Amino acid sequence: MSRIGNAPITIPEGVEINVQGNHISVKGPKGTLEREVNHKLTVAVEDGKVIVKRPNDETEMKSLHGLTRTLINNMIIGVKDEFKKELEINGVGYRVQKQGNDLNLSLGFSHPVIYKAPAGISFDVPNPNSIIVKGIDKELVGQTAAEIRTKRPPEVYGGKGIKYSYEVIRRKEGKTGKK
Repeated sequence: MSRIGNAPITIPEGVEINVQGNHISVKGPKGTLEREVNHKLTVAVEDGKVIVKRPNDETEMKSLHGLTRTLINNMIIGVKDEFKKELEINGVGYRVQKQGNDLNLSLGFSHPVIYKAPAGISFDVPNPNSIIVKGIDKELVGQTAAEIRTKRPPEVYGGKGIKYSYEVIRRKEGKTGKK
């Protein structure tokens, strides 16, 4: 029995949910999100709660049950509040600047790296060594943060690169000479 899938989702005030077959749209103060769910699952809105039901107990349906419920819950949280990921830049001369909606990253290359913001994503640059990626779509926020991180992943010897704010980089010792 799926514990996550069976839990009903309470619809907060100011959020509207429209279910038409397997198409779900969620509208809130921050924006609107839409998603197609598996046609075998049924999604119903009853008494201010969203309930996801599965037709049988096959393994695939059990997996989709919890997943669908979580995706709908993330949509509701995203349109009510916002999701954000924080990145830190470490290294001498490594910095970031905001140019309009895009980021200008100086990461030790011979050229600056320009990262264009996807639709629905905004960047905050509180200081030259940190980036905050914000948006209503949790999946897109995580993907954007991961793409920025790949421009210069943290390295274990010097600790230079872009990392998540909660990430811990285990440092390695360098080579030692003959004694």
